Amino acid sequence: MRTRAKICGITRIQDIQSVVQAGADAIGFVFYPPSPRSVTLEQAKVLVKHVPAYVQTVGLFVNATGDEIAQVLQQIPLDMIQFHGDETPEQCQVIAQHTGRRWYKAIQVKPDLNVIDVIKSYQQVGASAVLLDAWHPELKGGTGHQFDWSQFPKLDIPLILAGGLNPENIEDAITTTGAYAVDVSGGVESAKGIKDQQLIERFMQGVHCGSAK
Repeated sequence: MRTRAKICGITRIQDIQSVVQAGADAIGFVFYPPSPRSVTLEQAKVLVKHVPAYVQTVGLFVNATGDEIAQVLQQIPLDMIQFHGDETPEQCQVIAQHTGRRWYKAIQVKPDLNVIDVIKSYQQVGASAVLLDAWHPELKGGTGHQFDWSQFPKLDIPLILAGGLNPENIEDAITTTGAYAVDVSGGVESAKGIKDQQLIERFMQGVHCGSAK
């Protein structure tokens, strides 16, 4: 099966164009002000108008309340919610019911974490997928670090691989994990929040090659 790909942390119109031309399946917008890749409501309103049909838009939120997320969704027609903080399964479920959006949860893979049990806890309350990211004591994603891919589980829910991906390692990452999808941000940037068209193209070429194996 073809591996899907999301390019996250988009802040510029030209980067949307690069992502679409390279064949990515989804574009991620960060609604978390501490992040250097965060966008305001006004920025996101403009950006989302340039995303064509059949390319999904994902809103990344970190410990936001249901009302805060609903306020964003009232103004910006995002397709999916990505919970990237400390949200419990129950919190994700309630917010999803309130907003009427499909969602998935990002999990930081700590060394002592029972990953399978945590994944199942979100699956049981309606997650469409679970994203596995590298753990960092302070940062919520975008760390540039990777975890031990050999520990990537095989379960009956779509699993997304993130953390430290780039054009050089993406093909190996896919063949090692068999991930349903991959998610990259810093690995295709020339600066934080500024995507590089050539890096995006090379990354997507690696995705296609990894999928074909």
